[in-house]
Amino acid sequence: MALNWEEIKSTSVLEDRFNEVSDRPKLFFKHSTRCSISSMSLRMFERAWDTSLVVDLYFIDLIAHRDVSNLLAELSGVQHQSPQAIVVRNIEVIYQDSHGTIDADKIKSLLN
Repeated sequence: MALNWEEIKSTSVLEDRFNEVSDRPKLFFKHSTRCSISSMSLRMFERAWDTSLVVDLYFIDLIAHRDVSNLLAELSGVQHQSPQAIVVRNIEVIYQDSHGTIDADKIKSLLN
């Protein structure tokens, strides 16, 4: 992975990260390690991401940690997709998209 992701491997860590109120937005990226479309979307997102943005980046390997992925869908109210990017600010979803429509520039404009 090209970005400094924190990989979330447990539901308790996800609950802590999701529910933490902070000035920093959180970006959760769900990725299927068995899917070429997911791999392509992740690479494209990482190349386009502006590393100067102050955002907590969280990565979920949904093959290894499907329970974490399912809990994120429940907490966010966003139906599961793969790949998927969900941006949360103060426990409120401000962006969500999946597959080829995940847009790093759109996320940047929302955060500025």
